[in-house]
Amino acid sequence: MTFDPRLHRIIAAQPYPLLFATISGAHLYGFPSPDSDFDLRGVHLLPLEKLLGLEVHHETIEDSRVIEGLEMDIVSHDAKKFFHLLLKKNGYVLEQLFSPLIVQTTPEHVELKTIARDCITRHHSHHYFGFAETQWNLFEKENPRRVKPLLYVYRVLLTGIHLMRTGEINANLIELNATFKLPFIADLIARKLSGENTTLDDADLAFHHREYQNLRAELQSAHEASTLPELPSDQTRAALNDLLLRLRLKNQTRPEFFIDHPPLFCSISHRSLSLG
Repeated sequence: MTFDPRLHRIIAAQPYPLLFATISGAHLYGFPSPDSDFDLRGVHLLPLEKLLGLEVHHETIEDSRVIEGLEMDIVSHDAKKFFHLLLKKNGYVLEQLFSPLIVQTTPEHVELKTIARDCITRHHSHHYFGFAETQWNLFEKENPRRVKPLLYVYRVLLTGIHLMRTGEINANLIELNATFKLPFIADLIARKLSGENTTLDDADLAFHHREYQNLRAELQSAHEASTLPELPSDQTRAALNDLLLRLRLKNQTRPEFFIDHPPLFCSISHRSLSLG
């Protein structure tokens, strides 16, 4: 399957070399509607001259606009900042790093994924508790209530439970529900696929509130039973530090290596990301 060439041109136009670029958001979660934007996430490498002064700029780059007819939401972190986030209980960066929707990659991206598996701890459950609560509050306060934040609630909770039980990141609600078998998920996804602002009947609120509470309890139980470590090890920190040093040196001497580096593999399956 071939990527839409506009995505490659958008990546090539980024101001700094990229360690990787992946797709997150609704396309990753398995329920993009026709008007969904493209959430492009990546890690960039600032040159040494940008890092050695009194102030460091562009540690995070954000750009939300229509580019070549694609509605884009682009967020990229410098490698040092991204590595620090990996060492915290941050589910966002794990999902970006392990996203199977890979637009650009490098051998160091593959190495980073190997190291990052040892950054996953049982306390990542707190990220999923917090994100689910935020999305539930958003859903509950809306009038009319949209299907989108409700799907995010279920996606987040199932991802968190699965992570606690297996140590594996999976943010795709369709794949997750093949295991959890919640009978109402397929209907919610079908509604979301018809548009970003599809709404839900008020009569369904009580049912979904019960399901929300049940899954929160399930996540808590999975957290308590998890065999994941409490913290990343000193060896994991050292491996990240070593990789960062090598990336800085390579970027200083061979910055062209990271530019337009061809993908090692691609596994985007949603046709809206491809041609034909």
